[in-house]
Amino acid sequence: MKNSQDRHSLVVDDLTDNLLLLQTVLEGEGHKVDVADSGALALSKVEASLPSIILLDLMMPDMDGFEVTQQLRQNDKFSSVAILIVTAAQHVNEKQGLQIGANGFIRKPVNSEKLLEKVEEFT
Repeated sequence: MKNSQDRHSLVVDDLTDNLLLLQTVLEGEGHKVDVADSGALALSKVEASLPSIILLDLMMPDMDGFEVTQQLRQNDKFSSVAILIVTAAQHVNEKQGLQIGANGFIRKPVNSEKLLEKVEEFT
């Protein structure tokens, strides 16, 4: 098992139910999980405590996941953070997610087993 520092995750989604679901799945696997309900809060939390992975919703009202990813990728001190796009947006595909700088992509509704496989791949 990896140490808890390697298993620090940030879950970003504007819907409380989605935050709770992803947090529960990750904590069940021993991750230390922080949550943010907006893009701006996510950036602030990454600045305060660097996670090993961010599970990032794309469609949020204030700052979408594309903008959050772009801002993180413009700063070298966040280059080690894996970004996993978690989205229900049907108009976005995995290739687009990778082009914006994400490391991986998963669709909602989330299959917990597939999610954990992706998280494990990047942490």
